[in-house]
Amino acid sequence: MSQKVLVLFAHPSQHRSEVNQPLFELAKQIDGVTAIDLYAEYPTFNINIDREQQRLVDHDVIIFQFPLYWYSTPAILKEWQDLVLEYSFAYGPDGNALTGKAFFCSLTAGGKADAYHADGYNHFTIRQLLYPLEQMASLTGMLYLPPFALFGSRTAQEEKRIDSHLATWRDLLQRLVADKIELDVAAPAEKLNHYLEANPINTAEVK
Repeated sequence: MSQKVLVLFAHPSQHRSEVNQPLFELAKQIDGVTAIDLYAEYPTFNINIDREQQRLVDHDVIIFQFPLYWYSTPAILKEWQDLVLEYSFAYGPDGNALTGKAFFCSLTAGGKADAYHADGYNHFTIRQLLYPLEQMASLTGMLYLPPFALFGSRTAQEEKRIDSHLATWRDLLQRLVADKIELDVAAPAEKLNHYLEANPINTAEVK
């Protein structure tokens, strides 16, 4: 059974993007994935609520893709949440439109991985910093998965780490479409990357 995957991409400075833009372009090429550039679609933040809600209804997996800005999402994703996730649609007594869907973030962070620990520069793990999004998923009845993350994104190009991250992203999206991710096993991980490393993708299963 195949799944429909929705990638909501938010990057306010795409001309400077070395990782997120290639990730978004790759997502657009994969059958079963709908990839939306929110800043391109809503340059004045005038979000079409009905269209966005229908997109959510039509897909099984929802992904926020963004660079980490001040330990959170770029502004348009917060505006999207505030407007689209309405009472009686996403939560409340009759708000069950998102129940049972999977949700996670695909993000890049400029800091190195060791900065995201209790004793590191940023004092919190990446999963802890995303608690508001985890609670958003919980309140709306979605299954929250840990982030798919690339740390040290500022130096990823010179360190030649982008190609391998793109390859893993492709495999992840294809496996999501093919419904080959064990969601209950992946959910407790700190990063979705850890689940993927421990459970290598059988490419024959996702063709």
